[in-house]
Amino acid sequence: MTTDTESALLARLVAQGRQEGADLLTIRAIAEEASELGAARALERLGLADAGARVDLGELRQLLSAWRDAKRTARDVVVGWVVRVTLAALMLGLAVRLGLVALVRG
Repeated sequence: MTTDTESALLARLVAQGRQEGADLLTIRAIAEEASELGAARALERLGLADAGARVDLGELRQLLSAWRDAKRTARDVVVGWVVRVTLAALMLGLAVRLGLVALVRG
């Protein structure tokens, strides 16, 4: 979570940059503090700033992985059944064409 100390530090760095003519080190420090502050704010807005966020993200990754596995398995099963039905229809067509149906009737 962001703190008032971090915001105050950023404000001091900006003021120092104005007073000193903003040398490279000061600008880098401002950029670093601003990025850390922005990242902390973004995480807080997303609800990921608490201690359990890492665990929550891990669980979400596992859930997404399980969903992808389920989709892949379902697709494989559907493709397998389509192939089986197609082959069965092909065999039935060959049996009819070769007159093997008459042999089954007796």
